[in-house]
Amino acid sequence: MDSSQTDVVFNATIIKSNTSITIIEDKSTNETIVFAPPTLSPTVENIDAAEEVHQFDADAALLLNITLICCTMLAYYVKKNKFYFLPESAVAMLVGVVIGGIARLSVADLTLFSFSPELFFFVLLPPIIFEAGYSLEKKGFFDNIGAICLYAFGGTIISAFAVGWLTFVFAQNGLIGHVDQDNAMEALLFGALISAVDPVATLSIMGSPELQCDTLLYSLVFGESVLNDAVAIVLFKTFHKYYNPELTLTGSVIPAALFSFFTMTVLSILVGVLLGLLVSYIYKHTTISEFPKLEASLLYLFCYLCYATAEAFGLSGIMALFFNGVVLSHYNSYNLSTTAQTTTEQFFATVAVTMESIVFLYMGMGVFTGRFENWDIMFSLLGLLFCLIARALNIFPLSLIANCCRRKGENRISLKAQCVLWFAGLRGAIAFALSMNMPGPNSDSYASATLFICMFTTIVCGGFTEKILTRFGMKQGLENDNGEHYDFTSVENLISTESPLARQLSANLQEKYRSFWHDFDDNYMKELFGGDRVPDRQGDYELSQQNDLYDF
Repeated sequence: MDSSQTDVVFNATIIKSNTSITIIEDKSTNETIVFAPPTLSPTVENIDAAEEVHQFDADAALLLNITLICCTMLAYYVKKNKFYFLPESAVAMLVGVVIGGIARLSVADLTLFSFSPELFFFVLLPPIIFEAGYSLEKKGFFDNIGAICLYAFGGTIISAFAVGWLTFVFAQNGLIGHVDQDNAMEALLFGALISAVDPVATLSIMGSPELQCDTLLYSLVFGESVLNDAVAIVLFKTFHKYYNPELTLTGSVIPAALFSFFTMTVLSILVGVLLGLLVSYIYKHTTISEFPKLEASLLYLFCYLCYATAEAFGLSGIMALFFNGVVLSHYNSYNLSTTAQTTTEQFFATVAVTMESIVFLYMGMGVFTGRFENWDIMFSLLGLLFCLIARALNIFPLSLIANCCRRKGENRISLKAQCVLWFAGLRGAIAFALSMNMPGPNSDSYASATLFICMFTTIVCGGFTEKILTRFGMKQGLENDNGEHYDFTSVENLISTESPLARQLSANLQEKYRSFWHDFDDNYMKELFGGDRVPDRQGDYELSQQNDLYDF
């Protein structure tokens, strides 16, 4: 800057200034200078680019809607014609494969056709998990809570360590490529994510009224699946915190990781329960039920608040949201107006079905749009085998433990039911989403193997569900086609682990717990938070047809 320019700057007075114009008076020359910023007019190129992006988004939205409509119509066709060999989730996957293949050949930018883990965890998954808790058939769930917790917690941990150990050992022996041979924590991360059981295909067939599936079996499969998903996510997050590709796994890390896992689980459940009670208290002690639209909208926002709160504090939003749904169903559903009760139940169910279709659709697209560079067919096949072995290592031993506390007859988990439970361990969207967040240089290898396992178990194993139910005699109302099914009576008598002492102790504890909980819940909790009362204890409350804890 020269001296003349300097004089102008230091001898000038700003008369007026705003965002559009600046007026300066130069004292040395008594001249008024007006500065106006240059106008930024959009160029033709910018307008064309914006229109091109908008048109691409519009075409993608149109294609997605048409695809979802096709998936829904195909699901209707499958249900209407009772095609048990092709579950609705498998239909959505296969449609996704076709759409993904077409997109890979005809579209340069595959972003909108690719599976996004963040979109899955924050948009698609929460409605599915909340609906599972809100519509939970509580009698079957809490009747078998002991066995369900054994499978969901103990079984998931056993499965994670079994798959992780087998993967690490095979990698060290050179049978699997693209796997860290020095750090076992990477293999444990894979074991945790692939332990997420998602038997949507199996449950859709088991839930068919005409099949009349064994009620105990359905309760165990459903109960394990809704808790197992949350447990697997917490376990994956815990192992992820202790993962360091530059360090080897030491013996002190595993106990610390397990302690962190149980701490996160308890705190997540606590967040869900407390927020559920808070919402129930608000609805119970206000007149918001006079405005059905507001109470339904507020309920949905409170549900997402629960998920966001848990995630913001580094906990499991899925675990918190499931128990939040159970608490709201138990207490707050009775505080809603009749209109809001119907609206919320149908809305949550409809959104959950739509989200499930989108999830499986995008998983199918991932076959061609995933861009996996290190797909190892040997790892995929061995990973599937590891899952089957790990599933057997947790289902059969834990079922023996559960039967120690169960009486003879229908309440015991038969060996036939255990075999179906083992077969029902399908892998789904949660396992694939977690694999997309797999750290380290071998993430593509794990993601491609997980996608292969998810698609194989959903399409192939899910398609054989009806045949398995028939062969193992797990259908109550229909006779088998040939009148025969597998008989394991002699084997069951051989491995029977009935313990009269354990059964009596379990029965006494259960009876005391039920008596205490019924009294406490009826006299204190429902007084504060709402809910249905037992007629013989509080006669002025009408008995609801909804299943409750009193239906044990």
